[in-house]
Amino acid sequence: MPVAIDRGGLISSRLYSFALLAHEQGISMKQHRLAAAIALVGLVLAGCDKQASTVELKTPAQKASYGIGLNMGKSLAQEGMDDLDSKAVALGIEDAVGKKDQKLKDEELVEAFSALQKRSEERLAKMSEEASAAGKKFLEENGKKDGVVTTASGLQYQIIKKADGAQPKPTDVVTVHYEGKLIDGKVFDSSVERGSPIDLPVGGVIPGWVEGLQLMHVGEKIKLFIPSDLAYGAQSPSPAIPANSVLVFDLELLGIKDPG
Repeated sequence: MPVAIDRGGLISSRLYSFALLAHEQGISMKQHRLAAAIALVGLVLAGCDKQASTVELKTPAQKASYGIGLNMGKSLAQEGMDDLDSKAVALGIEDAVGKKDQKLKDEELVEAFSALQKRSEERLAKMSEEASAAGKKFLEENGKKDGVVTTASGLQYQIIKKADGAQPKPTDVVTVHYEGKLIDGKVFDSSVERGSPIDLPVGGVIPGWVEGLQLMHVGEKIKLFIPSDLAYGAQSPSPAIPANSVLVFDLELLGIKDPG
């Protein structure tokens, strides 16, 4: 759902002491989040039966545990952390839980986190530059296609199914079905796949949607091609959406909610 980003977050009580230690060692908040993510992976790994040659995935708890590890691993890989040593992660957790002497000095850990963060930032910066260049080229070519309209803001849209219903105002709440994709066709969000439309405030979504929704009539289907500056800009709202990405939405306006 293309809403405004809330960058705030809560650190679980289980990881609070780790975050506090990181603060005392001078590790930045960005490193906190990386450290917490690594710690979560370690907790999952440490919870496995060391004597078992394979891990069973039968019970809901086992399946959920696997899902947590899978999602966390994907997230870390997308952040440029695909060279982490899972055994070393688990060893660190075991030493902390078992109150053993740590095998590396605090200064070494701070240096390691800094190097890891630098590599991640370099990778993300490269992805951002590539997304920006690809998006600019895409919009230039797409704007020349039949049926594609470019507005003064740079938003592009194409009417797929016309209708003559009411048009929403910025203060309205609307019911929509949508599917969001990157310009390479990769789907990152879809109410259609979930099988349920959503209600959202016209004024509470990304600028490209705010403008696009007000161009629509109830019953219409359109395709929105949203420049990055009308989407999330230099921010990355999730690992699935790189910074400076042009977003493509198939959007259907199902209705306008009664304000009463």
